[in-house]
Amino acid sequence: MTTTALYAGLLGLIYFFLSTMVIRGRRQHGVSMLDGGNKDFARTIRGHGNFAEYVPIILILIGISEFSGSSLVIVHAIGLMLLVGRIAHAWAFLYGPNIFARQVGMLLTFGALVVGAMNCLRIGLPTITG
Repeated sequence: MTTTALYAGLLGLIYFFLSTMVIRGRRQHGVSMLDGGNKDFARTIRGHGNFAEYVPIILILIGISEFSGSSLVIVHAIGLMLLVGRIAHAWAFLYGPNIFARQVGMLLTFGALVVGAMNCLRIGLPTITG
């Protein structure tokens, strides 16, 4: 599970950064709940939330793939797509709006999700037939 640990650690640091950006925004705008009607701050909150919505499930798919003995090429492909996708997406939300970075970020994130899910199905489906 060392490859999964690598991506979990890197993504954890990105999540920490996004969390601190939300905290900083709350202090800057004097807002303890929601976004206070500030569109830029709302974008920061959504970037943080979007990260929290996608990363855990894809990390689980990476972990299952690695634990089940999938090729490290597959495991790293999923991990790199997720990592680069989340960096691009966070950039778009924090320093945007940058539609191109957001689209690339989501395309890579969805790629990681689909490749990870398909790989897990490849691993799990043979158990149905014995």
